[in-house]
Amino acid sequence: MGTARPNPSSSTVFVPGTSEDNPVSAAFITSLESQISSLRDELATVYKTQGQNAQRLLSMTETLREKEEMARADSENLRKTREEVSALRRKVEQHNELMAEKDRTAQILHDEISTLQLELGQIDERNQTLTKDNAKLLQRWLDAKQTEVNKMNEANDFYEDMQSRRDAVLNWRNKSTSNAEEEPADGRSATHESESGNGEEKKGSGSAKKKDGIPSPEAKDMNLTPNG
Repeated sequence: MGTARPNPSSSTVFVPGTSEDNPVSAAFITSLESQISSLRDELATVYKTQGQNAQRLLSMTETLREKEEMARADSENLRKTREEVSALRRKVEQHNELMAEKDRTAQILHDEISTLQLELGQIDERNQTLTKDNAKLLQRWLDAKQTEVNKMNEANDFYEDMQSRRDAVLNWRNKSTSNAEEEPADGRSATHESESGNGEEKKGSGSAKKKDGIPSPEAKDMNLTPNG
């Protein structure tokens, strides 16, 4: 059995039954050491890659967390937006209903305005008819009053004429009475001498009352009424 020397390197592999003077064993050992070194390098690379991947995983986890928070925020915003859209739709529906109600009210008002305009036209026609009738009645009343005024004027003229005639007769009577009182005394004696015959007296009285078929003023005055 051969013995192996201790080697501080961890890559040294003890191969029993070999001698350090055996070149095959030395080559095998060298190959194994090379493989071990390569594996260590690969392991270091793997560890390094694993560390990088872990760091990347942490970064991606943080990014994912941020994305999830953003997604939750977006979901909340989307929910709020949907609620706002629903509220706006309800407002639009209410506005449409209000506009429809206003349209119906406007149509009713339009119909009422048309009816009122028709009634106003009829009232205007009645007013025109009443105005014409009132004008005719006023003209008739004025004509009647004018006729009454004319009759009153005629009556006043007639009364004034009769009053003037009465005054003239009274003046004439007063003058005749005065002239009769102023006759001379010889006229009275001549009258007594002429009373010798009734026929002559009647003839004289008849001639005093009537001359040429016209009544004397004295006879006419006897037939007048107090109103002339």
